[in-house]
Amino acid sequence: MSMEMRADLARWRLMGQPVARICVSSVRGSTPREAGTFMLVTATEQSGTVGGGELEWNGIHHARRLLATGGEAQDLRIDLGGRSGQCCGGEVMLFIDVPDDGGLDGIMAQLERQRREAPLLLLFGAGHVGRALAHVMAPLPLRLAWCDSRPHEFGPVIPAGVEVHDDGDWQRLVAGAPAGSGALVLTQSHALDSLIVASILERGDFRYVGLIGSHTKRRRFEAAFRALGLPEDRINAMVCPIGGQDVRDKRPPVIAALVAAEIVTRFLHAPREEGDADGDERRL
Repeated sequence: MSMEMRADLARWRLMGQPVARICVSSVRGSTPREAGTFMLVTATEQSGTVGGGELEWNGIHHARRLLATGGEAQDLRIDLGGRSGQCCGGEVMLFIDVPDDGGLDGIMAQLERQRREAPLLLLFGAGHVGRALAHVMAPLPLRLAWCDSRPHEFGPVIPAGVEVHDDGDWQRLVAGAPAGSGALVLTQSHALDSLIVASILERGDFRYVGLIGSHTKRRRFEAAFRALGLPEDRINAMVCPIGGQDVRDKRPPVIAALVAAEIVTRFLHAPREEGDADGDERRL
């Protein structure tokens, strides 16, 4: 989302469009978004969301009125119960302003910082499932680096914000990934899959590593990794098959949707280990 908002803001500034910001400054009780969330609004467009529904409609209405008439920044308290049109039951305080050039520079810097600090997910393979995954996961709050040695396989449209590595240099990506990164491995070659996964498991500090394939493929890979001397706990941490086992639908868009859900729950929001009071990254 930060990449999309950054691109929208850059375009609006190039066009000379005035931009208003709607920020969730505080919350109480049950609310659709957390404090610190913000969206940007012009007279005719918007980017991001502060929660949708009547809450967002009211914020946009006040922001566009501020753009049209000028004036000071304002606070808007919205009760999400009773006659508000929403039934979350909480309360949201919105701060609405029209940042000057310095303020917009600060927003651009903030969005870029969010992009840099987002967890890195390596996607190896640009076949049918790889392409579907890239498009489904591009909007998620992560940095997606997509690698394949076949430039023609990435397709005519690369999703915004996705880093493409068409040289096939998977070793460099694995070696350069920070601790706590994740990987999805689904190349055209089982032998290459094995090399990539083994290299990641040898590192031992990835948060998630998923391998496309069947239970038979998993057993064969496990045997090969044991022969390499990899510890059993690292081998067991490999996720294969990816996307769960409850839905047996092998169409690429369906697989991509299931895997994206798994990435959210097991990578972006992985539960802390017992005793992990400081929220350190989980290790394979």
